Amino acid sequence: METQELPKTKEQQKTIQLVDGTFTPSEASDVITALIDEKINFHKIQRLQVWEGNHRSNTKGLDNRIQELMREKQLAKNIIKEARSKGRNIIINGTLSLEFVN
Repeated sequence: METQELPKTKEQQKTIQLVDGTFTPSEASDVITALIDEKINFHKIQRLQVWEGNHRSNTKGLDNRIQELMREKQLAKNIIKEARSKGRNIIINGTLSLEFVN
C-alpha cells in the first residue's frame, strides 16, 4: 500500500499583513529600520543565550543571519536615499506567511 501525503489545507497556512501602505522616505526609513533592527536584536539575543550556555558553541549561523540583515538594512537605506533624491514616496507591502510544521 502506498502512503500519500495529504494536501495542505488553508487552515495550516495563515498570513498576517504586517505593513501595507505608501510612505514618505522618512516614514519608510523609520518602518524598515525598526523592523530590521528588531530582527537583528532577536538574533543577537539568541546568540548570547547560546554563548551563555556554552562559550565554545558555534554561532556561525546566527552571525551570518545578522550580517545578512545588516546588508539588507543598507540596501533599504540606498533605496530610500534614491526615493528621497527623486522626490518619490515608497510603497511597502510586508506580508508574513505562517505555516504549521510537523
